Amino acid sequence: MEHRANEQVTAAVVTVTPCEDGPLLVRGPFTLTTQDGRRIDPGRATVALCRCGRSSAKPFCDGSHKAVGFRASSEPDPPA
Repeated sequence: MEHRANEQVTAAVVTVTPCEDGPLLVRGPFTLTTQDGRRIDPGRATVALCRCGRSSAKPFCDGSHKAVGFRASSEPDPPA
């Protein structure tokens, strides 16, 4: 029974993973909204959000980061 309880907790966790030189992957039960609060239907349970700013499908990634040479680490920037 304890194992099932852990599975339920894991299922309720949202994770955001910055991909090296690519998008932010969002997994888990999330709600995506505009700044005015209107819901954006992601169409799936896991989405890739653009972080290069060049996608023609914003806020979703369309792979444009590859063509424009976007570079960003998966790790946080070191403190200044």
